Amino acid sequence: MGGYELVRSDDAAGAALGPDLESGAGGPTSKAAPPSPAARQPRLVSLDVFRGITVLLMIIVDDAGGFIPALNHSPWDGVTIADFVMPFFLFIVGVSLTLAYKRVPDKLEATKKAVLRALKLYCLGLVLQGGFFHGVHSLTFGVDLAKIRLMGILQRIAIAYLLAAICEIWLKRDDDVDSGLDLLRRYPYQLFVGLVLSFTYTVLLYGIYVPDWEYQISGPGSIEKSFSVKCGVRGDTGPACNAVGMIDRTILGIDHLYRRPVYARTKECSINYPENGPLPPDAPSWCQAPFDPEGLLSSVMAIVTCLIGLQFGHIIIHFEKHRARITNWLISSFSMLAVAFLMDFVGMRMNKPLYTISYTLATAGAAGLLFAGIYTLVDVYGFRRPTITMEWMGKHALMIYVLVACNILPMFIRGFYWRDPNNSLLKFIGVGA
Repeated sequence: MGGYELVRSDDAAGAALGPDLESGAGGPTSKAAPPSPAARQPRLVSLDVFRGITVLLMIIVDDAGGFIPALNHSPWDGVTIADFVMPFFLFIVGVSLTLAYKRVPDKLEATKKAVLRALKLYCLGLVLQGGFFHGVHSLTFGVDLAKIRLMGILQRIAIAYLLAAICEIWLKRDDDVDSGLDLLRRYPYQLFVGLVLSFTYTVLLYGIYVPDWEYQISGPGSIEKSFSVKCGVRGDTGPACNAVGMIDRTILGIDHLYRRPVYARTKECSINYPENGPLPPDAPSWCQAPFDPEGLLSSVMAIVTCLIGLQFGHIIIHFEKHRARITNWLISSFSMLAVAFLMDFVGMRMNKPLYTISYTLATAGAAGLLFAGIYTLVDVYGFRRPTITMEWMGKHALMIYVLVACNILPMFIRGFYWRDPNNSLLKFIGVGA
């Protein structure tokens, strides 16, 4: 078995944005005496470092993406550095869950806890990303429930976490594992779930008929402006007529979708492409339409990323030797990258807003390579000092995400001012004056 300590955490988002869940998270707390410090096994530090690097990358692309296009999300097809952040978090969820549910004394209790954690994380996402904190500069807050955004980053992580946790709790056999192929015999049902989800996504993306549709936006003076988008197609993967957006508009409702779509920076929609800018005179009607990059159908493949992370975590559990772990990770990662680039070459483009299969495999393969590299440096060769900052950020990732990425810290700082709201601490230090 793997030789790494499982660290206790009751954080609802522990698997993705915080420390690993405890070893006994799957059931009642064991009454056995805790092992002595000498018997405790070393912590898997590389997972904390990987999480910290991902958090730092998220902060960098959020702050610098508007100035450096290469750091911003791709306007549509293609992948930039920013497009790796979400898959990396989901990959970490999967790896963490294998450690959390290495031993499950009570499957029903473990499932109950997983459901509660997922609900807590989803509700936190509604508060932070549903539109409640929308006025950093004006110090305004609150959201109309008729227009609250129902999906988001934390909501997607909650969904993927729950499905992956259920798979790890219920869908595994007791076969011995001596080689990489033995993992297929021990976890065939998890692999089957991943294949079914991928097949379902593909059928829906390329098989659903997308009809014409309309939307309204508020113009000057709160005047509603209506737009009509012509579609009437199947299998389209462009911004206007894809099945991902159509399913979200039908099930969630267009008022509950993200109102600053990434495709607003495409050539068709911005004269400052690839940055945001005024609409061109001949801009198509869909340029200002809401579109959720963390929607329902695209979240199906996000679950697959989490399931891939599970399989990488299984390698830690079942292989003790560093060489065996690294070899299996590298083979899996390079295989996924090869298939991803082949798919992209034949026309199944890598696309983050749609979360296409080629994008799923490419980002999961990249996550596997990065994790293998960090593991080699940190856990094999012991380079702890250069990564101590990333390790700290990884252990406090959820707090950092809430305070920085969700604008809680900027709103708190701006909330204290002298006589005029513009006379805040930010003006004193020369930021955002």
